[in-house]
Amino acid sequence: MLNNLLFISFRWLDLVDILLVAIIMFQLYKLVKGTVAIRIFLGILAIYLFWKIVEALQMELLSEILGQFIGVGVLALIIVFQQEIRRFLLIIGNNSMFSGKRSSKLLKLINPNEGTKEQLNVNQIIIAAKNLSNTKTGALIIIDLKSELKYYSSTGEKINSALSSAILESIFFKNSPLHDGGAIIENNTIVAARCILPVSENQEFPAHFGLRHRAAAGITETSRSIAIIISEETGKISLAKEGRINYNISVEELKESLKAE
Repeated sequence: MLNNLLFISFRWLDLVDILLVAIIMFQLYKLVKGTVAIRIFLGILAIYLFWKIVEALQMELLSEILGQFIGVGVLALIIVFQQEIRRFLLIIGNNSMFSGKRSSKLLKLINPNEGTKEQLNVNQIIIAAKNLSNTKTGALIIIDLKSELKYYSSTGEKINSALSSAILESIFFKNSPLHDGGAIIENNTIVAARCILPVSENQEFPAHFGLRHRAAAGITETSRSIAIIISEETGKISLAKEGRINYNISVEELKESLKAE
């Protein structure tokens, strides 16, 4: 009897293995929760667990069929879950472990120009935000902190102009062809305007926020950037960072937040 139970031996590494798998599965569940992908995720998980049970029962033919299905299914998973996989990798990349000082030093060794950022010209942004707010002109201004938004800037109209409150105001003037989308600022340069930005898929996002606020949350979820939103309906100023919206802040609060970056 004792010999029959030897195969049940349990090591502390097995416990670590189970915990790590549980954490990964929970994170994947959080990514697909509330989307159509959740049903696909649960279906694949059920098939995988059934395959393991069949394998443990040594049902060789059925086990082989399911094994082949799982093997081919990996490619299908990459296609079906490409957006979720991208978000998952971005979460890992934006983790403080990878975005801290040590990571910055490593990037500088690889590329000496990496991380050389100019002091942000806060005053020009504040003047533009104040004027846009007073005239209730809707605006979405993205400040790129880590040179990560080249893909999104390529979706808009290239500006490559020195940071100026007058230019920002003219971009978001209601009759301007550039007022839709976001304007991206990098190294005190207005790189592009009318940029297409990713929209947050957070199911807990407040329903009263419009598309500008959702786009601001989306771009700051997937990159180390900050976004300034001016409401077209109320003229209120908001600031987005790491997917969170600081709603209805004063010009002074905005100035302090920008200076802290």
